Amino acid sequence: MDQNQAVKSLAALAQPLRLEIFRALVAAGEAGATPGVLVEQLGVPSTSLSFHLKELTHAGLLSQERCGRHLVYRVIFGHMSALIGYLVKNCCDGAGCDLDVPGPDACCVQDPTENIAIQLVL
Repeated sequence: MDQNQAVKSLAALAQPLRLEIFRALVAAGEAGATPGVLVEQLGVPSTSLSFHLKELTHAGLLSQERCGRHLVYRVIFGHMSALIGYLVKNCCDGAGCDLDVPGPDACCVQDPTENIAIQLVL
């Protein structure tokens, strides 16, 4: 991931409702969710949700797939992992640091493009 991609992704997440939508889709996992499910779960108008889903998709954070009459949105976990990797790449400038170790409720996301795993604390 380069700086421009990171800025675009972070800008898309820098809005409260979009961050809430993204986190709901992270929780949904690989199954993803339809806009109808997200409207019900988050209590937002469908027109507003549609706009925010478009912004997250254009930032490369979500994929969209048509399943019959429905659209299913999913987090692109490889992109999310790359963004997290970009943010922590030079953590503590290579020296040991005092970051908290993820607890037992951590989620391990595999990035198939780079063959690395990043642990995320939920």
